Amino acid sequence: MPRVKEIARNDFEEKDRPIYQKLSGDYGYFQNQARILAHRPPAFRHLFNMLFELAEEDVLPKRYLEIALVTVSRLNACEYCVVHHTPRLSSYGIDPVSAEKILEAEIPGFDKVDTLVRDYAVQVTRQPQYIKDSIFVELREYFDDSQIVELTLRISLCGFFNRFNDALQINIEQEAATEYANIKEPEN
Repeated sequence: MPRVKEIARNDFEEKDRPIYQKLSGDYGYFQNQARILAHRPPAFRHLFNMLFELAEEDVLPKRYLEIALVTVSRLNACEYCVVHHTPRLSSYGIDPVSAEKILEAEIPGFDKVDTLVRDYAVQVTRQPQYIKDSIFVELREYFDDSQIVELTLRISLCGFFNRFNDALQINIEQEAATEYANIKEPEN
């Protein structure tokens, strides 16, 4: 049970209902998070509209985004985000076993770029002040500056969402839990 009251769908401001609708299937199943964040409509609007706009621009390949988000969420032990993003990783060709082992030294099915993104996400999350310039030299072999900025932004923002979800004990939506269970144990 969340630590603050969830805003009922009908109590959203009219201009916020389309955002809530996107968070009820089109963008994923984040209704419970939306019902909590809606206590602060400016934050609700700006955060989610920014995420929608970034997704539409599609500057950063989704595979790398999801590697970063699952890495950060596993580092921070945020079950809400692990459950929501692991199925997305699977949809970009990463086996669920690899997602489970994402913090291990060797990850089955990961190539050099996948591992670089994972390692960068770990460094940004754990000790950003100690990141060596050499990782940026390596990142620039595969990503331009706008992609590096977005990757860093999304890693950092994921840390925020991990803390927000856990501090307020936001419940995992049933649809997201079902998707996660299905990739862990596919139906025959």
